Amino acid sequence: MEDLNINKYIFQSSRLGFRMWKESDRELLTKMNGSKEVMRCFPKTLDSKETDDFLNRVQIHFEENGYGLWAVELKDTKEFIGFIGLLNATFEAHFTPCVEIGWRLDDKYWNKGYATEGAKACLEYGFKNLNLDTIYSFTAEINKPSENVMKKIGLKKVGEFKHPKVGDGNPLKPHVLYKIDGKEFLMIAR
Repeated sequence: MEDLNINKYIFQSSRLGFRMWKESDRELLTKMNGSKEVMRCFPKTLDSKETDDFLNRVQIHFEENGYGLWAVELKDTKEFIGFIGLLNATFEAHFTPCVEIGWRLDDKYWNKGYATEGAKACLEYGFKNLNLDTIYSFTAEINKPSENVMKKIGLKKVGEFKHPKVGDGNPLKPHVLYKIDGKEFLMIAR
């Protein structure tokens, strides 16, 4: 992670800038990943080593695929608010491997429309710039706020599944599955 070209956005929406990660994001992401509120729909919070490992995996994904989970900031204040991006999901399921759109924002930025705005911009980038055919999204059934974002950005529910990486008996194991094709997105994005 370098701090070169830190003001250069890969793409943007009206309020958000999508950029590569910089070293100063690490501490903020560690705090966010350690928040019980932010991580309530994930199996556990992450400590600083687990966050470092996560960022290393994100960097490798970018190097191998040319896309990944972008750091997102407010354009007017340059505040880091979390990440939104595209990731290759490769765990064993009937719909994988696939490209997934996902997001995680610090809870002080919730309920302001940032996840929806950013996810729409990310879908547009994925379909128009990366020429992806289909993008999926999934979350625990109990994560209604994220499921609502999926609906708002035009994804359609195509099923449910038991996430293989979540332990049996865990209330986070049952997941909802959504997807959208590029042609569908470009029709609704007009």
